[in-house]
Amino acid sequence: MNYTPDNITHLDQDEIFVFGSNLAGQHCGGAARTAVERFGAVMGQGVGLQGQSYAIPTMQGGVETIKPYVDEFIRLATEWDQTTFYVTRIGCGIAGFTDEQIAPLFRDALGLYNVRLPKSFVDILTRDQKTTDDSKSKEEEQGE
Repeated sequence: MNYTPDNITHLDQDEIFVFGSNLAGQHCGGAARTAVERFGAVMGQGVGLQGQSYAIPTMQGGVETIKPYVDEFIRLATEWDQTTFYVTRIGCGIAGFTDEQIAPLFRDALGLYNVRLPKSFVDILTRDQKTTDDSKSKEEEQGE
């Protein structure tokens, strides 16, 4: 499985850098700053595609406020299947969320061949999937 590299400094033409932002589009730190400096993110634009980057707001409330933006990103990634998307550890820096809180939002992206997730997200999602599968197997055995 391919993961998002920890430090992205270059993208090919058909690649997009996915970062956490704030709704005001003040991309001053972390991956958001990298998105401005290297990948065409636009100050003042807090959501969506901009240059070779895609902003997902993470600073406006709890995890439930991030989910609709992640869902919209996953819809785009599904449609733009010739583009590779490198998702950074959105929300896990300045926004203060943990990988365990954010990773489940990307469950539907796990099976997309053109979306690269951070290894920490994939580890959480595959561990959770294994736990779910193990629970289902035990329930099925008990039901027999």
